[in-house]
Amino acid sequence: MTIKTTRREFMKVAGAAGAVTAFAVTGCASGPSGSGPRVVVVGGGFGGATAARYVKKFGPDFRVTMIEPKSSYVTCPFSNAYLGGIVDLATITHNYSGISAMGVDVRQDTVMSLDAEAQTVTLWSGAVIEYDRLIVSPGIDFKWTIPGYDETSSELAPHAWQAGGQTVTLRKQLEEMDDGGTVIIAPPGNPFRCPPGPYERASMIAHYLKTNKPKSKVLILDRKDKFSKQGAFMEGWKKNYADYIEWVPATEVGTITNIDVNTKTLATEMDTHKADVLNFIPNQKAGAIAHKMGLTDGDWCPVDLLTFESKVIPGVHVIGDAAVVTGMPKSGNAANSEAKICASAVVQLLSGATEVASAISSNTCYSLVTPDYGISVTAVWQGTAEKYAKTSGGVSPADQSDGFRANEAKYAHGWYANITADVFG
Repeated sequence: MTIKTTRREFMKVAGAAGAVTAFAVTGCASGPSGSGPRVVVVGGGFGGATAARYVKKFGPDFRVTMIEPKSSYVTCPFSNAYLGGIVDLATITHNYSGISAMGVDVRQDTVMSLDAEAQTVTLWSGAVIEYDRLIVSPGIDFKWTIPGYDETSSELAPHAWQAGGQTVTLRKQLEEMDDGGTVIIAPPGNPFRCPPGPYERASMIAHYLKTNKPKSKVLILDRKDKFSKQGAFMEGWKKNYADYIEWVPATEVGTITNIDVNTKTLATEMDTHKADVLNFIPNQKAGAIAHKMGLTDGDWCPVDLLTFESKVIPGVHVIGDAAVVTGMPKSGNAANSEAKICASAVVQLLSGATEVASAISSNTCYSLVTPDYGISVTAVWQGTAEKYAKTSGGVSPADQSDGFRANEAKYAHGWYANITADVFG
């Protein structure tokens, strides 16, 4: 099977990936260190960067190449804190020097075609890279299904659900908004990246408004009737943002029928809503490169959950938000956990194993309601080839002291520092 991408198609894929730098090629001269099996990783986010590091860690002699079009990565985790004015952009921007230092060949390039029979990928630069196993971490792409809102118009009403340029644009729009304005956030339907994310975003924007523009408010027009950590968020909003956040469930919003980004107007079958800042977050699907490679079945990529090997193309593994992992959320922490399971499986399989053991995965998700008020959800799963079954976990308990919430906020910062060190080195 050969999957090819034209240069016109490549520019669309690269744009969907949120590339913010020129597509220079780096790391081509030396190649990966080692003399063992060849593993190629496509994507340098929480899934891909972790997979590249851990394949090299588990198999020091393996030749590992990571292909990523951007020279640095801006994380979605803590991007809401940036919108709230709690951290700067540099804090959530990471480079790949730590991965290169391990002996991984990091190439700033983009996959143009996959030849599954020959086990090669061809890059934008023209390089052809052979692999024994291929790991793809495609991230997400968007379903442009609402009239008036597409990839071009999203630059005027940024979704900011792939952190980077649009995150900066959204922050600038908040800064330029007059006091007394309304910020409308329209979260997507399930499934989507980071289930608590839109509600942490509402919290952080409300913090910014309360501090800087106290006559303003946040209106959440949801496409769901319930959401992740709802009770904990609602308790936090009641205590901190009673006059700043209004959440409207899908049954009261109705179907969104049209968006006018020029007037920042969102129309539903029930009403029309005018925003001063409009943050519409589209419904989602696997990243464009996954569709170009032929790894999808519908919107997402089906995988064997013990190895994350694709059920569509043998020898190719898919991890992170794009993979169908029944029972687990689409989150950065989940992608990091999945990448380690996949890296271990790949090293075992290329070392002669005929099967791998049942996997254990975990996820921890902290959300900031205020800079000093945190909430969390944690879970552990036992995996089989078809499903991850939750074995333990829970959500922050209700009615806790200010000190308890402040500690959770501190833990959130600690979690971010630890996981980004684990992902990027």
